[in-house]
Amino acid sequence: MNSQEYMQFYDRVGLLNGWDFSQVRCISEGVKWNFYDEVIKNCKASDILLDIGTGGGENLLSMASSTALLIGIDLSHAMVETARQNMQKAASSNVRFMQMDAQQLQFPESFFNVVSCKHSPFWVSEAARVLTQGGVFLTQQVRECDKANLAQAFGRGQSTREDGALLDQYMKELRDAGFQNIEYAEYDAVEYYEREEDLLFLLMHTPIIPRFGHEEADFRTLQQFIRDYRTDQGIQTNSARFMIVARK
Repeated sequence: MNSQEYMQFYDRVGLLNGWDFSQVRCISEGVKWNFYDEVIKNCKASDILLDIGTGGGENLLSMASSTALLIGIDLSHAMVETARQNMQKAASSNVRFMQMDAQQLQFPESFFNVVSCKHSPFWVSEAARVLTQGGVFLTQQVRECDKANLAQAFGRGQSTREDGALLDQYMKELRDAGFQNIEYAEYDAVEYYEREEDLLFLLMHTPIIPRFGHEEADFRTLQQFIRDYRTDQGIQTNSARFMIVARK
């Protein structure tokens, strides 16, 4: 997908369900952390937090009681509209959602105590600019080896880079920007999707297989994949992630 295709894709997802996968039945073995639990551990009650690529805002709203003010931004207008609808349902008075490009954050310098970013692009220079001295930046990103058997089956995937390339890139950028105490962790967990419709939902609402469903052969490939990787626990694939925690 090019940038315009990704934007159109995320807008469609935003209008449909935000970034809510709570109904997908999936068991994971080997997951080492919950990202937003790690964010909460680095927050104080008086902090102001920025969440980049907030999607439908579900995760940010679940943290509303952890800090004084939480602001979620997303490039997708549809995602932000869904997040605002979710905010009204949650009746959270200290959460705000804005449409904004992470490459050009419309906030003053040293405004946030914590900046988080899960599975979304970010620009280190902008994150550093809006963080207070001593502030914390956390990101979780998808490793290049994620959903490896799906990428092999379809002959295309969300990444063509060598595993570890994105982690190395971000670590260097953070060091160059003057961040201190930079730590990272990785995992490659096994995932089991209980039903065929769970795996189909995942593929229809994420860019794991770019342009999934645009070709009739995709559904035949999916059926063969399900036959090949069905186990007693579910349809097997992998979930590979890395997390970086850095202090300014």
